[in-house]
Amino acid sequence: MNKYDVHYEPRRGRRLTGPELLCQLKARVQPDTLTRDMQPFSSQAWRDQLPSHSLSAHLGALNSCAVVTSAGSLHRAALGKEIDSHDAVLRFNAAPTAGYENDVGSKTTLRLINSQVMATKDHKFLSSSLYSTGLLVAWDPAPYSADLREQYVQYRLQHPAQPFYILHPRFEWQLWEQIQDNMAESIQRNPPSSGMLGTVLMMSLCDTVHVYEYLPSKRKTKLCHYYQRFHDDACTLGAYHPLLYEKNLVKRMNQGSDRDIYTLGRVTLPGFRSLNCTLGRD
Repeated sequence: MNKYDVHYEPRRGRRLTGPELLCQLKARVQPDTLTRDMQPFSSQAWRDQLPSHSLSAHLGALNSCAVVTSAGSLHRAALGKEIDSHDAVLRFNAAPTAGYENDVGSKTTLRLINSQVMATKDHKFLSSSLYSTGLLVAWDPAPYSADLREQYVQYRLQHPAQPFYILHPRFEWQLWEQIQDNMAESIQRNPPSSGMLGTVLMMSLCDTVHVYEYLPSKRKTKLCHYYQRFHDDACTLGAYHPLLYEKNLVKRMNQGSDRDIYTLGRVTLPGFRSLNCTLGRD
């Protein structure tokens, strides 16, 4: 499938080492958020609802951060205390903490949400208290019939004190190119998953990033989400998003041990500020 009519010639070369991959990622990918003075958004009527400064300027330098996936394998993981010990915690979409604190913790610094959550009435985006903790970061993985701009503006008007950012759309495609360039075969031309976007976003903000159950542990299950009872292998292997290829890339960049992955489902990645890159231009 090529729903977005993406035309791209991969820049495949030799297989890069983990440190080389990390430096290539830092050099090629810009996890920016929209600001009201950024073109072409500065000419839009709703520009005043956009933040005047970037997400990184708002949060400042962070040391140790956690990216908590919504994976079903977090059920009975008992990682809550460890997750909450980090300086900042990123969660995704409609993933709750209430009732699951022992497994996933309770701290929420950021929540990365996709356009489906914002547009689908079942998620009650404009009214549910789930989204009012921490700051919000939105992104758009696909075209929807709903007016997402309207959803964003309505939420901002209802919650003017809550920071709400939007990922720059070029970020997801820069990241897709990075995945494709480091795979031997062609991947589906759909945007990366929220998990991959959130991981790289936090690498741009934090000195060290710990990602939980993105690479499955010994608790691997067909259960899609720890808070639901829906089973599907595609939640681990991917269907719409190039998830299997994303995980391959993350595994190669992991600076933790294989035992950490197997027992805890934890990947350890350095933040971009922590990298000492001597990689030449390619």
